[in-house]
Amino acid sequence: MSAMKFGTDGWRAVIAREFTFDNIKTVCQGIACYIKSMGLAKKGVVVGFDNRFLSEQFAAECARVLTGNGIKVYQFAYATPTPVAAYAIRLLEAAGAVMITASHNPPEYNGIKFIPEYAGPALPDVTDAIEDEVSRIIENGRIYELDLKEAVTLDLLKEIEVDKEYTGQLLRAVNPEYIKANPVKVVVDPMYGAGIGYLDKILIELGCEVKTINNYRDTMFGGSMPEPTDSLLADLKRAVVNYKADVGLALDGDADRFGIIDRDGDFITPNQFGYLLFDHLLKTRTFRGPICRSIATTHRLDQIARENGLAVIETPVGFKYIGEGMREKGCMMGLEESGGLTVFGHIPEKDGILACLLAVEILALTGQTFKELMAESARQYGENYSVRVDIKTSYAEKEMVKANLKDFQPKTLAGIKVDRSNEIEGRQFILEDGSWVLIRPSGTEAVFRIYIETDSEERLQEIKNEVLTSLGLH
Repeated sequence: MSAMKFGTDGWRAVIAREFTFDNIKTVCQGIACYIKSMGLAKKGVVVGFDNRFLSEQFAAECARVLTGNGIKVYQFAYATPTPVAAYAIRLLEAAGAVMITASHNPPEYNGIKFIPEYAGPALPDVTDAIEDEVSRIIENGRIYELDLKEAVTLDLLKEIEVDKEYTGQLLRAVNPEYIKANPVKVVVDPMYGAGIGYLDKILIELGCEVKTINNYRDTMFGGSMPEPTDSLLADLKRAVVNYKADVGLALDGDADRFGIIDRDGDFITPNQFGYLLFDHLLKTRTFRGPICRSIATTHRLDQIARENGLAVIETPVGFKYIGEGMREKGCMMGLEESGGLTVFGHIPEKDGILACLLAVEILALTGQTFKELMAESARQYGENYSVRVDIKTSYAEKEMVKANLKDFQPKTLAGIKVDRSNEIEGRQFILEDGSWVLIRPSGTEAVFRIYIETDSEERLQEIKNEVLTSLGLH
């Protein structure tokens, strides 16, 4: 195995090329060494997996290695969402969880991530330590394994099921009475992933009329990716319109991200839903605290926070930093523009099932569509348009554009003066009128991600064209 690098949310690779049984055992041995070095081995580790090809077999290999190191394993018997595995850590007071998932990646990928004892995404100090352990094992280390039948005999392996407790936790984080009082018609799309059987079951119990699509295991994900974005939710859009539903709700491959389709079949972005949810929480909850968002997420949250005398905590991209803010700062809500969300009182891990339930709560209470709620928000706070553009380049072009970005010091963009800039993540330019643009080179691909937010579609296009031209990305 070559050197392994944990990305924003674990290590992912192509099955049979790099993601092999031998390499998984090496990574799990590194995780076991880390757990023992932290003095947490006696607390045990949760092991979960998604619906991808061979995920349950990869999870079994992890269990063999962890139990071989004397660490008790609490293993799910069936595909489980990442937020359920994270919740199990808290419920069982475990040392963490190993989750076999490549989330929303293409079907040929699988992945592994470690969720520490705080039940949120691992921070760099944890992933760096695991990487160091893995490197030592690759060089000259030994992998310890135990037959799973023997592990059961030695009380080192226990099968678990926490759906009832997790559902109870969700129903404490949302207000089920709002939904029961005015149940809505919903189409649920778990995108063939680990979220099958969660959201639809809860909504039916709350009185909603539910139609479910793509609700069986397909390791090819219908020939697409299990990513709930505008371009990949054609099935859900069609179903919402055909069934005359109030809303369509989608989950990604491990159910930690969400997608929303409004009654007319249009996609509601996580940014749009995020600011509507923040406003809703302020009207329906008594708790007050900061709002936590990534640098790439809508600043409409900042406007609402200022109106209510609340602080904003801005983080680099990656929900691990938002999870840290939720744990340490008592935030009301954490949001990233790519569809990660959690709220105060819930686990500090993104949870697509929670986000979807909160979406239904909003619709049930207001009796309005998301488009109508967005129009109300625009009347109060002004128009808001945001976009993310991914530009693929060659690796040679990427280096050229990175050099251009380093020298990029615009005084104005779209005729508006640049007020300030920062380099928390890539380069961000904030204009006098509150508009902003963020340019981030991907850490793993020859891709540039450009995020823009402003008050009109025309200005958004002007900023986009000017940035792309200046950086040589046209």
